[in-house]
Amino acid sequence: MSTKHAGLVVALAAVLMTSCGGGDPSASTDKPTVVVTHSILGDVVERATGSQVEVVTIMGPNADPHDFSASAREVNQIQTADALIVNGGAFEAGLLDVIDAARTDGVPTFEALDSVQPIDFDEPADGAATVDPHFFTDPVRMADAVSGLTDFLSTEVEGIDETALRATSEAYRQRLLDLDAETEAVLAAVPEDDRVLVTNHEVFGYFADRYDFTVLGTVIPGGSTGGAASAAELAELADAIRTAGVAAIFVERSAPTDLAETVAGEVGPVTVVALFSESLGEAGSGGATYIQLMRTNTERIATALGTADP
Repeated sequence: MSTKHAGLVVALAAVLMTSCGGGDPSASTDKPTVVVTHSILGDVVERATGSQVEVVTIMGPNADPHDFSASAREVNQIQTADALIVNGGAFEAGLLDVIDAARTDGVPTFEALDSVQPIDFDEPADGAATVDPHFFTDPVRMADAVSGLTDFLSTEVEGIDETALRATSEAYRQRLLDLDAETEAVLAAVPEDDRVLVTNHEVFGYFADRYDFTVLGTVIPGGSTGGAASAAELAELADAIRTAGVAAIFVERSAPTDLAETVAGEVGPVTVVALFSESLGEAGSGGATYIQLMRTNTERIATALGTADP
């Protein structure tokens, strides 16, 4: 082969390797690789860290964290990460063994729930965790998690410019605090007597705690979409909705709504409203980032329960 042709082959090989991605997302960078379990946290970690780390998110948009199982490639990404960011509170039910193994093998691991003031489930399922892991429905608690994340990365991960990290992190924290103020302003459309939530499963407890709502009940008992409701429990919920005059049942955008539709049909003029709950949505969905997700949910709740325009 001529020198000219050999050079062409090498160049083509380089182009092909670049265009195909080549496996590990961190292979083309010297940045530390931070693996995050679910999409909501993944977005927050990316925005809070800026260009300091390479973020790899295991669960993509519309994934259900309660029944997600990792592929061999994803397990390897977790085990070889420079740091692992998890929700905590058994939220990532299908990844708990993988997370424990990575931690045992020495992967620095940050549980976001450890950085916030937790609340307990009202009615935890038998044998299930009592602490509610869905802290991310409250942007102020998410801001607290960002503070904890920043301290963790500064201490545990080499190769980070701490000054730059803290500047980026603090700017994003302020955006979350501004989001909280914006959320309160939008929810002002909901009268105090109408601040009652009925949801598909117990996922908006922190939202209710932050913005003075009451969670009347859930279609599926407990904090997981994998639970099941009896006919008696559904009838009891329908009676409670009828008595309280609740206007809407809020369901997961990416989960089946059959049971909620059945309960709404039993009660009468009750709207079933889809929200983003445990994962981001795809681009253009109104929930492709954490801040978009919170804004969309807030607007839909205010519209369904208050005097906001549809």
